[in-house]
Amino acid sequence: MDPHQMAGQGGPNGERYRFDDIVVDAAAHTLTRAGTEQTVEPKAFSVLLILLRRAGELVGRDDLLDQVWGHRHVTPGVLTRVIAQLRHALADDSQHPRYIQTQHALGYRFIGDLRGDAEAPPPAVVPAETRDEVVVRHSVPAEMAVAANEAEAPLLAPEPFAPPVPAAASGLATRRKVSGQRRWWLAAAALLAIAAGGYWFGQHQRAAAAPAAASVAVLPFTSLGEAKGNDYFAEGLGVEMIDALAGVPGLTVVAAPRPADRAVPDVKRLGTQLDVATVLDASVRREGQRVRVSARLSDTRTGFTLWAHSYDRETGDVFALQSDIANEVVQALVGVLPSADIDAARRTLARRLTPTRSVAAYDAYLKGQQRMRDREGGDVQSADSAINFYRGALAIDPRFARAQAGICQAEIARFESARDTAAFVRAQSACEQASQMDPSLLDVSLALGDLHRAQGNAKVATTHYHRALSDPALRTQAYLGLANVASAQGQNAEAMAFYERARELAPRDARVARERGYHLYISGDVEGAIASYREAIQYQPDDASLWSSLGGLYAVSGDPERASEAYESSLQIKPNYAALSNLGSLKFDQGAYAQAAALYRHAAELDPSDFRLWGNLGDALTAAGGAGVQQAREPYERAATLARRYLELKPDDAQGFAQVAWYYANLGRADEARAMQAKAEALGTERGEVALWGAQTMARLGDEASARKHVDLARTQGIPAQRIQSVPLLRPLLAHTDEVDRETGTAQ
Repeated sequence: MDPHQMAGQGGPNGERYRFDDIVVDAAAHTLTRAGTEQTVEPKAFSVLLILLRRAGELVGRDDLLDQVWGHRHVTPGVLTRVIAQLRHALADDSQHPRYIQTQHALGYRFIGDLRGDAEAPPPAVVPAETRDEVVVRHSVPAEMAVAANEAEAPLLAPEPFAPPVPAAASGLATRRKVSGQRRWWLAAAALLAIAAGGYWFGQHQRAAAAPAAASVAVLPFTSLGEAKGNDYFAEGLGVEMIDALAGVPGLTVVAAPRPADRAVPDVKRLGTQLDVATVLDASVRREGQRVRVSARLSDTRTGFTLWAHSYDRETGDVFALQSDIANEVVQALVGVLPSADIDAARRTLARRLTPTRSVAAYDAYLKGQQRMRDREGGDVQSADSAINFYRGALAIDPRFARAQAGICQAEIARFESARDTAAFVRAQSACEQASQMDPSLLDVSLALGDLHRAQGNAKVATTHYHRALSDPALRTQAYLGLANVASAQGQNAEAMAFYERARELAPRDARVARERGYHLYISGDVEGAIASYREAIQYQPDDASLWSSLGGLYAVSGDPERASEAYESSLQIKPNYAALSNLGSLKFDQGAYAQAAALYRHAAELDPSDFRLWGNLGDALTAAGGAGVQQAREPYERAATLARRYLELKPDDAQGFAQVAWYYANLGRADEARAMQAKAEALGTERGEVALWGAQTMARLGDEASARKHVDLARTQGIPAQRIQSVPLLRPLLAHTDEVDRETGTAQ
């Protein structure tokens, strides 16, 4: 493919056009205005040369599409946008044109006055098959985008800005890749384009290697207007757009991080960080029964706008509006795919973006989705609120399967974070109903996978997760589910492999980092777990549960100062029972038993369904001595009852069995305590924590020899001496062990 033989992209050295202060040099591939070189792209330059060569003639739209694009599955809108780009480069006005005149529905005409020294040879004609291009680009500087969008869409800065401090960054980036059947063709076409000199006209230095041509990062959609209560609507539309685009074959989609304080993002920097060719951002203004969305697609290599459009619709047209935006992105990025692939992409988009026929039900569903995003990691109140919104959506549309699946996943999340057994029963019912509504919906398969994983039914969970993998929008979550199944079974290598797959799809996803961190913790790698949770906080620093968990890890590692700081950070973001409980444990370790008991009581008020809170309260009252010993019996009884119900549903929780053993020991039920400890040890997971609980249980039962063995095992598994020392029952045993170590020369 010789670029010098392409119509409008070169020719004899004398081909040059002058009009007013503008010079177009075909041989040099340049366009200058008032002596300043203007940056335009190959397709736009080709269109301009065709119009110049036929100055004064009406050139039909189809004629231009045939000559420049080969009319190969591109829409007329592609030409419209290229003409807009040229008008910007020429400083032409579409309403009062001096150079390019539009003949409505027919074509375009060059009407400028060419100077007499212009030299224009006849156009060369090239077979259409040599004129394919990997990506159709339309280069309009972002700051000069369509005027109708300037008041609505957040501008994307073409100049770099100082990168944010990692700990203050926010949002998450989720990459979802789909291998299209024509990926090899795209790569080959890209290589040919480079070999033929397909670079930006007006630039003379070779650019760095570009990311995948068909790739887009989607920024969180911004809500405009006074009503902050509409944030959920804008955010929800953005998330749904990501999931829908992720299902398009050949397209790589990344969920970009939210700019701090809604700062203007640097498109070029985002492209480098996320390895994408384009960025989609949008603003949403919702007023009464109308919604206006201003969307823009920008090129990360230049910072220029490829496409921009404003949509002003009735709220009832929101599904069509979303589909229009998604189809525009697909057309711009995957324009070279066969028509069959484009048609399949459109069907995928339509199905994903129209989950219900009721806008009111969809509105309630988006509110539920926002609550679930807010609760990542354990906010029970947000989960309950999400369930209420999902139920509201179902009251409007009883066949809304995705809302029913949302209830299932919200109840599972409540069960796992708060050990709420009633939530699991409700989750079972919700999942069953969702499956009956639409057994083909893969969101239901993902929910069923979570349900069976939570119950310890690994085989069935794995089957559902593998089915969910066929939906690109669900792959990250499905791989996390498979990883968690392997983790619960003690299959460390398999679990890490699945976590890495999820991480490849979502390299900046807080949830991936958090789940991986928890696996490292239960596997005994506390330092690795701390690193993973710190990474998660970089992506989502406003998640209170992440800070609480990080504090717990610092406490486990023997760093109470950092643990306290993390707990305080969590509580500053939002009061939550997990941080209160963890802070209570820190006070307990410091010997402040009364303060610990007060914190545990406060945490139990926020969520009385978590058996661990009642067990902790019993421990604090017992350690305080005096009347507290008798008072501790009631919380221990309550903890044991709740824990047994939980373990009936979650029989693979080793630490749960060890905790029940401890409660039974404090209630004087020695045989049951030993049986529960044996079950915990037989599971073979969380060995350090299980050994520490076992040491306390055996010490309470008066079995000093067994208690010492458990202390030794706990230390071998990485439990720091400081933690063991903080348990009143174990201090004498630890002192004895240290003395033996000194005598034998094996001190650790």
